[in-house]
Amino acid sequence: MNRVATLTLNPAIDGACEADRIFPTHKIRTRAERYDPGGGGINVARVLSRLGQSVEVIYLAGGATGALLDELLDQHGLTRKPIPIHDHTRQSLSVFERATGQEYRFVPEGPQVREAEWRAAFDQCAAIDQGWLIASGSLPPGVPADFYARLAAELAGRDVRLVVDSSGPALAAAVEAGGLYLVKPSLGEFEALVGRKLEGLQAVGNAALDLVRAGKAEHIAVSMGHEGAVLAHAGGVLVRPALEVEVKSATGAGDCFVAGMVHGFLRGEDAAGAFRWGMAAGTAAVLNPGTDLAHPEDISRLLAALEDQGSL
Repeated sequence: MNRVATLTLNPAIDGACEADRIFPTHKIRTRAERYDPGGGGINVARVLSRLGQSVEVIYLAGGATGALLDELLDQHGLTRKPIPIHDHTRQSLSVFERATGQEYRFVPEGPQVREAEWRAAFDQCAAIDQGWLIASGSLPPGVPADFYARLAAELAGRDVRLVVDSSGPALAAAVEAGGLYLVKPSLGEFEALVGRKLEGLQAVGNAALDLVRAGKAEHIAVSMGHEGAVLAHAGGVLVRPALEVEVKSATGAGDCFVAGMVHGFLRGEDAAGAFRWGMAAGTAAVLNPGTDLAHPEDISRLLAALEDQGSL
């Protein structure tokens, strides 16, 4: 089970830059501009590739920005499987304000996708008969909210581990369909999923474990920012405190967490080991502003620090 593919229905050209100060109305001069291929599954693929995994990237792309996305993916050495759409691929912007250390993120909802276009993406994924499929990110306008749920039903019974990282109705429908291998919501996304406020790690862990025992997912990892993260699986609930680092950007941290966990599983790690990889990769993502995501040397250093925390 070595084939790994990611699905990104709402990719983006992720722009990032810095400014001394940000003011309304005034022209803001920026520097240190960079552009990266982005969107949930693409971000996951970038980090998995850096960790030495071979990844196929399935994504929707259209217009001049779609051509730029193709070019950026080639620069990152990723195997592309684009599905053309009539509308333009979205562009996002992250601006780091040096005076305050704050980051401003501007994220469009995405292009209008026609039925024939999202069905082409579905068919591409439905052809996978073994390995991993990581479906990550928001759904653009025009894609039905139950897209990931339909995919879970289509792949049920095959030797495919389906990972879903999304939010709102798309996540709710996928979890309701069940049979997922890994789900990775943030705390806010998880509270929206279960429909109630969860106070404390124990409450989060219990709610996630209920879903695992109901057959909705084999693993549910809930990232909780400075509070750490919780993982529910058949063996129970694991809790990890956050490592003390200077947070410069939240861009792609959840995607890096997913990449770390999948990489851990691909290495043959058990749930606890994969959880450590996820924590290390997610933490590594916040060390630098912008859209550069996690790098192996930072992940390795943070992984060692997590192992030094002792057993769960």
